[in-house]
Amino acid sequence: MDNLVDSLNNAYQEFVAAAATVLEVKEISGAEETPATDAALENFKQRWELFRVACDQAEEFVESVKQRIGSECLVDEATGSMTGKATTGLPPISAVRLEQMSKAVRWLVIELQHGSGAASGGSGHAHISAPFDARFSEDAAQ
Repeated sequence: MDNLVDSLNNAYQEFVAAAATVLEVKEISGAEETPATDAALENFKQRWELFRVACDQAEEFVESVKQRIGSECLVDEATGSMTGKATTGLPPISAVRLEQMSKAVRWLVIELQHGSGAASGGSGHAHISAPFDARFSEDAAQ
């Protein structure tokens, strides 16, 4: 994660430096198009693209961590492995968060089916998804 933050920070710093260079070169040239302004603009475009790539990578990392945490929380709650929590019921959760966790579980089920092949069979899938079928109308239609 530190590498990701460093990469994003470096890309940002280079982008800002390229923008400053464009402004300086334009001021020196009297806002006229010159080979120096063209080169500065091209460098600025490249730094912009690199910064966007770094932002996209950071966003993908954050999303993957959110999915993993949501999946782990849902599995912990479903298996009763949550420590320090009362087992009398689910803690309050937003509908958006619940939908995210439901999707994460569906992806895990699909991955397990593909990863374990015939060994898990249909019974493993039915056992895992049965509680969701009764609780979520969108799962019953699948």
